[in-house]
Amino acid sequence: MYKSPEQFAATNKANVEALLAVANASFAGAERLAALNLNSARSFLEEGVSNVKALLAARDVQDAVALQTAFAQPVMERGVAYARSVYEISAQTQEQLAKVFESQFSELNRNVAVALDQAAKSAPAGSDVAVAAVKSAIAAANSAYDSMSKAAKQVAEITEANVAAATNATVKAVGAAAAAKPAKKAA
Repeated sequence: MYKSPEQFAATNKANVEALLAVANASFAGAERLAALNLNSARSFLEEGVSNVKALLAARDVQDAVALQTAFAQPVMERGVAYARSVYEISAQTQEQLAKVFESQFSELNRNVAVALDQAAKSAPAGSDVAVAAVKSAIAAANSAYDSMSKAAKQVAEITEANVAAATNATVKAVGAAAAAKPAKKAA
């Protein structure tokens, strides 16, 4: 099979574009993650300073304990929100990268099919069985890839649902614990 310089150039251009798409998606995800980290650090620092000032202004131990209890739920909620944001950024970046890789895989499959068809045209007589076997193997590999891809997407969806349920349960548990402490003191 002979490829012209134009075909090589087109293939190289497509590969460079795919590489740029991967790099851009990776850098965009890293940039969003860095911005989230900086904003979260700033917010946590400001809140920490405010909480320390409030604790220093407490008149007795009971006031200090009440303040610490009051600080617990908002801190936990912000921590959970941070974790959700990190997960969302990671999931979105992974989705973008998966699209690029799926596109590249589809293009590779198409190129292999074209090359196989061209090879079959110039193959010696009687090689039809071998060509059919190779085509069958490629079809089986593609089917396996599709099945694995679908299974991976289902696992990702289940994981996302479980993460959401776990974070909601954690927030509720902290809220219930924070609400229960003042109720015990009142009794």
